[in-house]
Amino acid sequence: MTQVESPKLGRKRDHSRDPEILDAALEVLAECGYDGMTVEMVAARAKAGKATLYRRWASKNELVIDAVACMKRADLEHLPDTGTLRGDLVGLIKPRTIEEAEKKLQIMAGLSSMLSKSPELAQAIEQAIIRPRAEANKTLLRRAIERGEIASDCDLETLALITPAMTAYRVLVLQKPVDRPFLLSIIDGVLLPAVGIRVDSFERTPAG
Repeated sequence: MTQVESPKLGRKRDHSRDPEILDAALEVLAECGYDGMTVEMVAARAKAGKATLYRRWASKNELVIDAVACMKRADLEHLPDTGTLRGDLVGLIKPRTIEEAEKKLQIMAGLSSMLSKSPELAQAIEQAIIRPRAEANKTLLRRAIERGEIASDCDLETLALITPAMTAYRVLVLQKPVDRPFLLSIIDGVLLPAVGIRVDSFERTPAG
């Protein structure tokens, strides 16, 4: 019987440089905008070969979506556990320098430009931007249910989407920055009342 040789496996792709490349993509996107950005520029910034990037990301669109998704995941790596739903939600608001806030707005403006040219990417962008924050919110809401802080029959899917959906609209459509007062207004004026928690102005000041 003739022995069939096993097919030789190709060399595994090295993903160790992905974080550097994705950071470079965000920097170029913030500096040049989506229209001015090229894969070649990202490769040069990351000191990587252009072929390396194209083997990993087939298009500029894919590279941008992956870079923004990575940025979002980093923002949600450690979920706060303060003992109250409001404390946890406020704990998700990370302090930002003016420069970081401006960079983020420029990045999201670039994403908006990409979406206007390629509306078919809406689902991919939703998975990259809105879904991670919604999943984080869902975790915090489940904790609140377990503590008996809110009712167990809350519509978690809808409630978890309130903050990321309103944030995405503000950035992608209105092209306005997302700052702490805006996020607190959603938490205190929309999300908490929706689950039956009332926050008056006296309570907001020390926690916010």
